[in-house]
Amino acid sequence: MKSRNIVQIIAAVAVSDGAGVKIKRSLGLNPQLRFDPFLMLDCFGSEQADDYIKGFPAHPHRGFETVTYMLDGHMLHEDHLGNQGHLKSGGVQWMTAGRGIIHSEMPQQEQGMMRGFQLWLNLPATEKMKPAAYVDISPEQIPQYHPAEGIEVKVIAGNFRFGKDNVSGPINGLSTEPQFYDIRLKTGTELTVALPAAHHAMLYPFDGELAVKKDDSLQQLKTHHAGLLSEGDSVTLRANTDVSLILLAGKPIGEPIAQYGPFVMNTPAEIEQAIRDYQQGQLTAAGPAGQIKLNTPA
Repeated sequence: MKSRNIVQIIAAVAVSDGAGVKIKRSLGLNPQLRFDPFLMLDCFGSEQADDYIKGFPAHPHRGFETVTYMLDGHMLHEDHLGNQGHLKSGGVQWMTAGRGIIHSEMPQQEQGMMRGFQLWLNLPATEKMKPAAYVDISPEQIPQYHPAEGIEVKVIAGNFRFGKDNVSGPINGLSTEPQFYDIRLKTGTELTVALPAAHHAMLYPFDGELAVKKDDSLQQLKTHHAGLLSEGDSVTLRANTDVSLILLAGKPIGEPIAQYGPFVMNTPAEIEQAIRDYQQGQLTAAGPAGQIKLNTPA
């Protein structure tokens, strides 16, 4: 196996989005900080209601997918398709904006911790105008795997391979073949994760600190720092402290990106069309709703 190592570290920066929700953004701070097919990664987390209470009122998207993973708290998703989903601790919402969706994500609590991630996952040109779709994934639908003592892996998307075991998450079969793992390691434990060799991959510790083995040395990765990985078919993680992290991997699309706020297309002309469609009420023109099929392992 060819082991991956960290080739770039992006410190998450405090910003606000929606109606003033305080977040930490790593990927997506500027157009140079993308990692095909990943466009943006936000981590939100606070016990102060003022940091999240106004939420994300109704807003549009076109041309990509959003993945929201709730670690703690309760938010309500509503969209123009009539979907309504209660996103609670440990749950995920996977939304394909496609040709256009208007949705909101609003807190359903007035106090206590609200914490989680939102990932923007690009779509290839052939899929940017496909029908919008949405699915809720409950915590019970996300496999939890324990490859060794002191190690836990939640498989949200893709297939986690360890030895002869192959654990499939509820999301599979997408064109970018995303892998999305929530990994928890106790101090001093070590885990080698197999990854598709052609995928881009990254790490983001949100509690504790992590090291990545590179030959006989260790590369350190601090809390709330995104570590972009080199090519290879595996990465070896070592826990400096008790650490919780997400590992993301996806098949690069390799197409030009044109972005204006919540619209991500391939050309400036397509962005201008998206803006016109939204202004004229055509972004979500009538058409069949899409469908995201969940993998249901036997």
